[in-house]
Amino acid sequence: MVDSMPHHAETWLVFAKKHNVNLSIEEMMRLTTGRTGLECVRLLLDQPELDEAEAWSMVHEKEALYREVFGPIFKEVAGFKTFAAQARARGLKIGVGTAGDIQNVEFVLKHLQLHPAPDAIARGDEGLTGKPTPAIFLEAAKRINMQAEHCIVFEDAPFGIEAARRAGMRAVAICTSHSAAELAGPHVIAAATDYHELLNANFLENLHVAA
Repeated sequence: MVDSMPHHAETWLVFAKKHNVNLSIEEMMRLTTGRTGLECVRLLLDQPELDEAEAWSMVHEKEALYREVFGPIFKEVAGFKTFAAQARARGLKIGVGTAGDIQNVEFVLKHLQLHPAPDAIARGDEGLTGKPTPAIFLEAAKRINMQAEHCIVFEDAPFGIEAARRAGMRAVAICTSHSAAELAGPHVIAAATDYHELLNANFLENLHVAA
């Protein structure tokens, strides 16, 4: 939906340096992308039993910084709103499965001004395990009353692509931060740099023909 991964990695780096954890931005993205904030904090601090309330307090501090950094330069993945509108016009439901918390979800939806709102949202602060486990995607599918095999996940990260596979869902690779090769898999039915590319390739029309 939004091209935010580098800004998440940037602000996780700030968090890591504050706690004397030294990682490159590439390693930071590999470790954190797709995981819930709770999982990220425990992993980065190497404290798997860190008190949940304390960990979430740290997460909220980091995510507030992310919103402060990304807000002024906020941008959707090019073509997303148009693609979503055309999907809805074809009778498709839209569910969001994100490792983010409620504050980040509200932040994104406020900036996107997506009307109507997604049919359902499953979040990482609801006690669901993060990607690459399939829990978030399966819960999102449940909330839109769809079986996993009838869902298509649009993902920009390897953990998300793997989570879709484990959920028994097809996937489309959105190559904003990773290459198509890094997001490949037997269940990946298309790869594109953005949603304009999918629209220009008549993805939705061909999907309905195939169905």
